[in-house]
Amino acid sequence: MYTAVEGSRVPIRMWADPTSVEDQAMRQLHNVANLPWVHGVAVMPDVHYGKGATVGSVIAMRDAVSPAAVGVDIGCGMSAVRTSLTAADLPDDLLKLRRRIESAVPVGFGLHKTPVNPAKVHGVGGWDAFWKSFGDLHAGVQDLHDRASRQIGSLGGGNHFIEVCLEQGGDDEGRVWLMLHSGSRNIGKELAERHMAVARKLPHNADLPDPDLAVFVAGTPEMQAYRRDLFWAQDYAARNRATMVALVKQALKDVVPQTTFDDAISCHHNYVAEETYDDVELLVTRKGAIRAGSGDLGIIPGSMGTGSYIVRGLGNTSSFQSASHGAGRRMSRNKAKKLFTAEDLAAQTAGVECRKDSGVVDEIPAAYKDIETVIKAQTDLVEVVAHLKQVVCVKG
Repeated sequence: MYTAVEGSRVPIRMWADPTSVEDQAMRQLHNVANLPWVHGVAVMPDVHYGKGATVGSVIAMRDAVSPAAVGVDIGCGMSAVRTSLTAADLPDDLLKLRRRIESAVPVGFGLHKTPVNPAKVHGVGGWDAFWKSFGDLHAGVQDLHDRASRQIGSLGGGNHFIEVCLEQGGDDEGRVWLMLHSGSRNIGKELAERHMAVARKLPHNADLPDPDLAVFVAGTPEMQAYRRDLFWAQDYAARNRATMVALVKQALKDVVPQTTFDDAISCHHNYVAEETYDDVELLVTRKGAIRAGSGDLGIIPGSMGTGSYIVRGLGNTSSFQSASHGAGRRMSRNKAKKLFTAEDLAAQTAGVECRKDSGVVDEIPAAYKDIETVIKAQTDLVEVVAHLKQVVCVKG
């Protein structure tokens, strides 16, 4: 159940303990809840400070949207696929499998030498129309077409990952899953930052407590342009994940040829959706949150050493039918780098085939909140379908 925090134009419904949320994040939440366009704010148990708006918040607005409430990685999200394999079918040496995945999917700032053939991405069509509409995007990104086309099917860096996981407990204990987390790559970031700059200069945003909370309002050319680019970038992110799923499935089949796969589960967690609550048509932004409508399947990952959950939404309208997108950070990347070493990382990821060098220390499990606590805090939002634990983790 949530705690209602008063003191703003609309109450802030929190599935996190308000006393555990850092002061900066609470100020952001109050700033958002005081905006004249806001209909409601729901806060997930993984909430933490972000740019303009907190990560782990759901903001429902009337005839307005704040790009900062979406985030710069537009359409970032998760995909997961259950396979026909069990743990016994995997090779004893998982390094070969990790290397095969890393050779199939560029990581960090990497991109493919040539665009991935869309024919490899079964079940996803409309590629010609999708790329044709690139010419309608913001003028400032028109020279990025080639890069964007070659980054489809690439991972990125930071908290983005590809994992091979084993299901824990239940009838399917030991079943192998594939899971990945990524978004709209550089093109989404470029579009987001350009529109944020436009929004900050609009007269109706002049007196906001935080310039990064600038909004676009309905019926304006700026809103029309943002929505066009926003929904294109969300589509790009979904296509990027679908392409990676195809590449990772093939990488696994290269190592274990008899593998077959269930249909993929996929969800955005940095995006905008048009939804109706209290008989009001709203623009709902989920920044670090997934949709958890009744029966919706979603994915809530922990860290690179603690495992993840497949969940089913319960359709709780108090949260605008939303749930958390992960464990959420409990410290900044810089703080993690100062506190921990590569040796600490190796200890905390024991049993996982992954990078264990200083370049990913900022992703150490101790930098994240406890995923079990996060799941327990939202039992009225989702029910657990499967608990997964990674055995291979690919990071950028």
